[in-house]
Amino acid sequence: MGDARLTVRPRRARCPGCGRTQVLLPAALSLRRADALEVIGTALAAKAAGSGHRRIATLLGRPLSTVRRWLRRVPKTHTQWLYEQVVQHAFRLNPDILVRPKPWPTLLGHGLNTLAGAALAYCRRVDPELPPWTVIGHFTRGNLLSLPLRT
Repeated sequence: MGDARLTVRPRRARCPGCGRTQVLLPAALSLRRADALEVIGTALAAKAAGSGHRRIATLLGRPLSTVRRWLRRVPKTHTQWLYEQVVQHAFRLNPDILVRPKPWPTLLGHGLNTLAGAALAYCRRVDPELPPWTVIGHFTRGNLLSLPLRT
């Protein structure tokens, strides 16, 4: 968050099955994005709460076009996929999270709220020092935003 810069040099690993190399990206980062999941997730949470892209861009200090692009990368089909990931992880960690979740007007808000609950349950169980957005990155496999279309 803010103007702080983080320099990351991802490692590569060779797949034993196919022999190709793969980039190993830290869970706190998102695929093909310059900002960390904490920033992108905060933008998505603000969208779910009803804020527009102009207000979110001002809040985060990011260009308007970048925030607008993030928000467009989460269509209804991807929101449904995110929610399915949330339910799987929440059920494994603490099924009570799914019993009485806070009501949200959108599936995105509901999914992010439940995802945060699952991440916090994971942190309490495994490592309280682990940032929740890192856990969310792991849960979503780096796909908090939908992947770009392949040509």
